[in-house]
Amino acid sequence: MFKKFTNGCVTLVQRFLPDPFLFCIILTFAIFLSGIIFTGQSPMAMVLHWSGGFWSLLGFAMQMALVLVFGHTLASAPAFKKMTKKLAKIPKTPTQAIMMVTFVSAIACVLNWGFGLVIGAIFAKELAKEVDGVDYRLLIASAYSGFLLWHGGFSGSIPLTVASGGETLVKATAGALTEAGIPTSQTLFSFYNMAIVAVLVLTLPLINKAMHPAKGQKVVVIDRSLLEEEEDFMAMTRAEMTPADKLENSRIVTWLISLMGFSYIIYYFINNGFNLNLDIVNFIFLFLGIFLHGTPKRFLNALMEGAKGAGPILLQFPFYAGIMGMMTGVNAAGVSLAILMSNFFVQIANQTTFPLLSFLSAGLVNFFVPSGGGQWAVQAPIMMPAAIELGVSTGKTAMAIAWGDAWTNMIQPFWALPALGIAGLGAKDIMGYCIIDLLYAGLIIGIGLTVLGI
Repeated sequence: MFKKFTNGCVTLVQRFLPDPFLFCIILTFAIFLSGIIFTGQSPMAMVLHWSGGFWSLLGFAMQMALVLVFGHTLASAPAFKKMTKKLAKIPKTPTQAIMMVTFVSAIACVLNWGFGLVIGAIFAKELAKEVDGVDYRLLIASAYSGFLLWHGGFSGSIPLTVASGGETLVKATAGALTEAGIPTSQTLFSFYNMAIVAVLVLTLPLINKAMHPAKGQKVVVIDRSLLEEEEDFMAMTRAEMTPADKLENSRIVTWLISLMGFSYIIYYFINNGFNLNLDIVNFIFLFLGIFLHGTPKRFLNALMEGAKGAGPILLQFPFYAGIMGMMTGVNAAGVSLAILMSNFFVQIANQTTFPLLSFLSAGLVNFFVPSGGGQWAVQAPIMMPAAIELGVSTGKTAMAIAWGDAWTNMIQPFWALPALGIAGLGAKDIMGYCIIDLLYAGLIIGIGLTVLGI
């Protein structure tokens, strides 16, 4: 029964889910019309909101493009390939491979979401080379499923924001929180959050394993030759090299620039602890890649290969930023679509159901505002004061918003683009499986927020 349901979801997505860029355009039209209908704004006003937000994620888009490029470049380094190849030899069956990549991705995303997003896809590709008969689509979907846990882990932007305190937090929550903020003992390290994380880490591998086609059913196995990167580097003798060639093939240049990069990385961790963000993750990937490739020439060849998959990120992120602009653009009365959505859930909530409804509303808003920071800016001024009014823990409310933001990432191509780029797949290849993970995780998170820690 479970496999039939999974196959139905996969077939449905394969037939009806358009290319991620077209999907983004459809969302744009839907939000444009919704803003006109529900907030009473003119078409021109919605166009202005759209254009005003269009370029607001350029910095973030660059970060995500570099996650893809540097992650791909690091993965192609000989030493890194050797390490992942050894790990990929551990599982002996397709289902073991599915379970292992899910577990590795989940743990990596708990540590840091940017790290997990890349490492999972890289490891999945290596497993596809080593394990016979594993379904490549499910393998990549399993690697991506670990991304469900990022807001419950150490790099969750919302719990870290509320822990930082300060005047900005007071303004963001419309005065509901003080400058002292909310300690992580009430958010990340609360019993209910750790229970949700533990259950998902331990059971997601089993859910993904159960989705793998049985013997006799159709298994999509990728041609392993497509996963092998071509080696464009051609060795030259010293006598053949010009002075420029010698510089390009100099290990001394690599060692010197790597020394500078690693010096800063060590300095960063001494002063900041294990506080990873996208900038430091990209910095680590970059200088590890440079060092492991040995020479500037080899590194640049690998970089050019990795850059081929960055196009969809550079194209689609501005459109999603435009959607965010329309979602958060207010009318003369100060009302936006995102505010209307959040207010609807607040109005039907009570003390018991508020955490669950906060989670569901965040999941809905995230579908159109796929940015943790942007979502917090929209929902915090509404949800946090409502939590105090209803007598609900502000820490749990913040985590409900955070989990909702992570939850619907499973069916939001925005976040899947780097993993898909590394894997060489399209969104429709994995989204059918991601729907199953979405439904299961929603049940676990909903129970955890509603039942635990009351």
